[in-house]
Amino acid sequence: MSDAIKHECGIALVKLKKPLSFYAEKYGTPFYAMNKMYLMMEKQHNRGQDGAGLANIKFDVQPGNRYLFRKRSASTKAIQEIFKSVQKKFKGLSKAQLADADWLKEHMPFTGELWLGHLRYGTFGGNSIDSCHPFVRQNNWMTRTLVTAGNFNLTNVGELFGKLVELGQHPKEIADTVTVLEKIGHFQDMEVEKLFRKFKDEGFENAEISGMIGRELDVQRILQRSANDWDGGYAMVGMMGHGDAFVLRDPSGIRPAFYYQDDEVVVVASERPVIQTAFNLALEDIQELTPGHALIMKKDGDAEEMLVKTPLKKTSCSFERIYFSRGSDQDIYKERKQLGNLLAERVINEIGGNLDQTVFSFIPNTAETAFYGLIKGVENFLDQIKAKKIHALGPNASLEQITEILSTRTSIEKVAIKDAKLRTFITSDNDRDDLVAHVYDVTYGTIRKGVDSLVVIDDSIVRGTTLKKSILKILDRLGPKKIVVVSSAPQIRYPDCYGIDMARLWDFVAFQAAISLHLERGNKGFLEEVYHRAKSELLKEGDDVINAVQPVYDAFTDTEIEAKIAELLTPKGIGAEVQIIFQSIANLHKACPGHTGDWYFSGNYPTPGGMKVANRAYVNYFEGRNERAY
Repeated sequence: MSDAIKHECGIALVKLKKPLSFYAEKYGTPFYAMNKMYLMMEKQHNRGQDGAGLANIKFDVQPGNRYLFRKRSASTKAIQEIFKSVQKKFKGLSKAQLADADWLKEHMPFTGELWLGHLRYGTFGGNSIDSCHPFVRQNNWMTRTLVTAGNFNLTNVGELFGKLVELGQHPKEIADTVTVLEKIGHFQDMEVEKLFRKFKDEGFENAEISGMIGRELDVQRILQRSANDWDGGYAMVGMMGHGDAFVLRDPSGIRPAFYYQDDEVVVVASERPVIQTAFNLALEDIQELTPGHALIMKKDGDAEEMLVKTPLKKTSCSFERIYFSRGSDQDIYKERKQLGNLLAERVINEIGGNLDQTVFSFIPNTAETAFYGLIKGVENFLDQIKAKKIHALGPNASLEQITEILSTRTSIEKVAIKDAKLRTFITSDNDRDDLVAHVYDVTYGTIRKGVDSLVVIDDSIVRGTTLKKSILKILDRLGPKKIVVVSSAPQIRYPDCYGIDMARLWDFVAFQAAISLHLERGNKGFLEEVYHRAKSELLKEGDDVINAVQPVYDAFTDTEIEAKIAELLTPKGIGAEVQIIFQSIANLHKACPGHTGDWYFSGNYPTPGGMKVANRAYVNYFEGRNERAY
């Protein structure tokens, strides 16, 4: 994606089912779980570079000894910093001590059986260490201690904050991270208190009651009561001080979560290939957590999926497939190729089938897989042309004639290379824009000036800022007759509110294009009508809320908006004609049939909170308020 946007976080959990000594004997190290956690977090570094966090819980620790450990970092190399800090604690130990699992667990931190890791991309707010997961709600009762982390965004934080206040709490801030922690913690406290009274009435002593509560604590009931009124997308992870743990997924399956278990471990991650790589597993070994369910891990038992909220129509985030998740996943790789392949016919039509005067490339590197699919589709078309030409030669065609036809190839070049990430130490906007225009460098001599058209594919186009200020300018240096920018994703038209940092309508070049078209055609009154409808929708509750913004786009064809986007993004003074082509939503669903979440393209949000965010975003735009919609 040439436009940088921040997105979902990454989660990783490892629960050991056997004592540390087992892993030390079988795998040659008592640090088996720590090593696996490091690998899983590194393999998900694409999911968060604003910070990271690590938490570890020891089982069956005697009173007076610490059982919970946490380390967080907000640095640009957070994972390395965290594990380096943890490993420093073991420096100076003898070989015998480092090999003695029982001694390590008794005397050293981060030697417990339950591990939670988190990678953070902040959707908004600062990037201080206080914003980094995991968050801890600690209590002298192990069963009341809670550690949470997640990949989530709730749309109704204000409402949930109010309910916490009604419960008598005083949350330290209005944030979904705090709200989630305190909401689960509240019902955890209630469940513990209920069990304490039960066992106390049965005549048990306080000291023995604590362990009994841990064994009988109903984690499913706690989560059902906590998540009852959550609206949003989430893969929520929690660990309780006595050793129970859970991973909860939203009812629409918006945010991803995968897991694996055997008789040694339970493992959870945001992405399937992370688990495959870390534990050397086959694809079929990994399970996807069912939407609306929690994978609940009792301290001494197996992991089991349990219903928390009634599943809704599954609308898993399609951006995961287009861009965010690592392309090493078997299905994602195929889907990204298919996204490119499905664009081939449109591209060929737009260049008039003139393949011998067209060069194909991709920007940025993350679009490479879709590029392979596009080229495959173009080559299939070229093969048909070759077959027809050979057939037209008749039975007496010479080898030279056939060879000449077969020698026609699709022209593929690496025309642009990202040179460096420029720092914003320059204060002048003009100077900064001049530097940004040089973020990419070009491979000179790859285009025949004034003859060739250049087709470049991108994952998606959000704001278009990088295209206008950098990419199109540097591509024009090559002298192409025409530049065709192809987006493997459809037009991004609506804000996301489930974990991606896209909260303002005016940030989207597709919205800018639609508004420009309305104003050019004298539709200012219509835009005001949409504003009043959007305001009225914000007063509604429940499932009756509709997206009042969709008519803004319905007035135009996709092609009309494409043309206006090309006009808006074409820099002044370049010689090439610029055309921009977007994927269709129908083809997106063909390529990614298992991930139908397309609200940022279609405006069809899976929750009422999403509809409200879209309406609030339009109200903010119309009133001239540069504010987030959630």
